[in-house]
Amino acid sequence: MVASSKPSSRLTRGRAKRVFKVGELATSVGSSYVWEALKSPFRSAGKRQQSLLDTHVRNAMRIVESSKELKGAFMKLVQMLSMRDDIVPAEALKILSVVQSQVPPMEYREIRAQVKRELGAHPEQLFREFDQDAFAAASLGQVHRALLKSGEEVVVKVQYPGVDETVQQDLRNIKALLQVFTLIGRDVMRQHIDQTEVYQELEERLHEELDYINEAKNIALFQKMFRDDPEVMIPAVYPEFSSRRVLTMSRLDGYPFADILKPGVDQATKDWVAFKYFRVTWRQIFEFGTLHTDPHPGNYLVTFHPKLAILDFGSIRIFPEDIRKAYHTLADAILRRDRRTMAQCFVRLGYLDPEDDPEPMVKIMDVIFEPVLVDRKYDPRKYDSLEKGMEIASIGFEHRLFKAPGHRVFLGRALIGLDSNLKQLGTVANWHRVFKECVERYGQ
Repeated sequence: MVASSKPSSRLTRGRAKRVFKVGELATSVGSSYVWEALKSPFRSAGKRQQSLLDTHVRNAMRIVESSKELKGAFMKLVQMLSMRDDIVPAEALKILSVVQSQVPPMEYREIRAQVKRELGAHPEQLFREFDQDAFAAASLGQVHRALLKSGEEVVVKVQYPGVDETVQQDLRNIKALLQVFTLIGRDVMRQHIDQTEVYQELEERLHEELDYINEAKNIALFQKMFRDDPEVMIPAVYPEFSSRRVLTMSRLDGYPFADILKPGVDQATKDWVAFKYFRVTWRQIFEFGTLHTDPHPGNYLVTFHPKLAILDFGSIRIFPEDIRKAYHTLADAILRRDRRTMAQCFVRLGYLDPEDDPEPMVKIMDVIFEPVLVDRKYDPRKYDSLEKGMEIASIGFEHRLFKAPGHRVFLGRALIGLDSNLKQLGTVANWHRVFKECVERYGQ
């Protein structure tokens, strides 16, 4: 994520203050929808729809502004909501997604003190060079370029001082805002939103991302997973310059993924990236059962060779072996149109109970996997994610398909990111054959 030029000196701390701010936002957002409901009977259908859309956009802007000040867990929640098209429409999601790239960095003096607390010495004592300006800033920490005394170029990820405290506060108090979005899903979007699922996902991810020792282990795991693939680059960790709140890694150079997605980039390059990213994602799911669940473009580079470099490993989901096998079996059954095996997989994966009718879930799979079902060229830009999401939600709501196993949330995030990135890359190809190759090659 690209850092803003205007620094923010500290996190908003103090439980009472954060409770007030989150509560104030929840009340503001909730009240706006109540007001819309009161005015609705006096408007035409077209005006009601436009007014509701305007309300969504205004509320998205409120959330973005609050998240910039609160940072920490609250910003993580906003980042998560920016990928939930079952809660708010695309126009509002575009505003929420701004949080992914506009995070102001913390003042260097606080980062310097944090390094001293964690590693026992100030950056200028540990490194030959240490860039005081962060080149990337996120909700929980920021990243600085540095040079080891031995000459290696590295990047140093430093967690914001006190973020542990604010995370715990936000986890206790964020439920008020989640309740508002649950009501929005029910009363405005006509969809069931599992508040407990969202909260649990946030809590699990935050605890993982706060532990840089865990992230270092994830990096080692991915190095092992892709050691046979010369087209994938994973950074190396320097344990002697790392701790639970500081992580020093080798610097990987290349083009930011976001730049590759822009118009004007050579289509052949975009096509290489699209195929590679697609295969790497499905290999993680089918073969390893270990998935990088944060598809934000800031977490990837395309090197000059070309190679695909993965940068951030704070959000990794490891599936139990039976879940990995069930997803691989399900994918194979989807391609073969084997409804009986699909039904068995739905139960194994926790989407259905044994006595449930599997046909509604089969319909949902048909919608999700539409781009790869038919043996023909397909333009991913023709897949209307918002429309398809509404269709899936409608089927689920009609048949009361509200079971939400934890692995579904993480897999869904990765696949939403895959869909978004493929759309922007614009690679027209026979995605059926590419997907079939992944199913046949991985997970055996």
